[in-house]
Amino acid sequence: MKKLFITSLHVIYWTVYVFVFSMFVYMTAISQGFEMSNKMFIRVWEVCFFIPGALAFYSCYTFLFTNFLAKKKILSLLFNAISVFLLSVLIVEGILFIYITPNPGFQKMGLTSVFGMAILLFLIALINGVMGFILRGAVTWYGDIQLKAELDKRNYEMELALMKAQINPHFLFNTINNIDMLIQKDASKASEYLNKLSDIMRFMLYETKTEKISLSKELSYIEKYVELQKIRTTNLNYVKYEVKGSAENLLIEPMLFIPFIENAFKHAENKKVENAIKISFVIEKDKIMFECENAYSADTQLKPEHSGLGNELIQRRLVLLYPNRHTFVLANENGIYKVNLLLSL
Repeated sequence: MKKLFITSLHVIYWTVYVFVFSMFVYMTAISQGFEMSNKMFIRVWEVCFFIPGALAFYSCYTFLFTNFLAKKKILSLLFNAISVFLLSVLIVEGILFIYITPNPGFQKMGLTSVFGMAILLFLIALINGVMGFILRGAVTWYGDIQLKAELDKRNYEMELALMKAQINPHFLFNTINNIDMLIQKDASKASEYLNKLSDIMRFMLYETKTEKISLSKELSYIEKYVELQKIRTTNLNYVKYEVKGSAENLLIEPMLFIPFIENAFKHAENKKVENAIKISFVIEKDKIMFECENAYSADTQLKPEHSGLGNELIQRRLVLLYPNRHTFVLANENGIYKVNLLLSL
């Protein structure tokens, strides 16, 4: 947590404390017939309020919280806290006795009872000590929340980087090989695919660095990806890809869907099958419904992975990005592997 914010909390606390102190002194002065210009009267209450208050507050805020409360050493905490409170009482009683009590005006203030004064000072120390614990606890709690959020963000960034690193070589290697074979047969077509590959690499290198991108850009990337994958087969109906609804003005986190699509192409072995891969998006104003399925050989054991990332990692990313705002279902039946993902925007 930034020091400026913590300093502001302390300033606010002591500002409120001074206000309460001033009101108490004012009411006491009225009840006892003292003028607020009476320096002795003001000095006594300054000593009584601020010395035990500051000692107790910062002892609890720093040393006692760190060494005892944070470590749940309750008995040691109580013993040391009471010791600090009593020490502050003795210090103030000593100051009053040495420097203020000899002053004749002190006798008129009705504070000559040592026991009564000790109780008052102990209560002041106790209140400030408890407030020190509360403020430090709030600061620590908020700091932990910020730390967790930062760790989650870093974890997300690493997962996204891992995803990109694992998709790129596999996809790039296959696509370049396919384009290389196509150059001899149809140079213009190969050039078209090479431009699409360039667009995809540009997207992955630059567009995905932001926290959110437009859904239309993500879909454009996916469409080019699908087109490049089709080079590997002469079956025109190998892939069924459709988008229903408008993607305009919608933002999502980058590369949410491509792991599932890449996985479908990885495991759909028979390229002669009609609609071996089906990819669909249904886009509404406040939600996106994504479905991806692929047929695979019943003799092949399908590994539940997505571009080298396990289902657990995919689900963690969705939980982090869309907590309580997504539905993720995997199904693997009768040679069909299907992914259903619903995102609430």
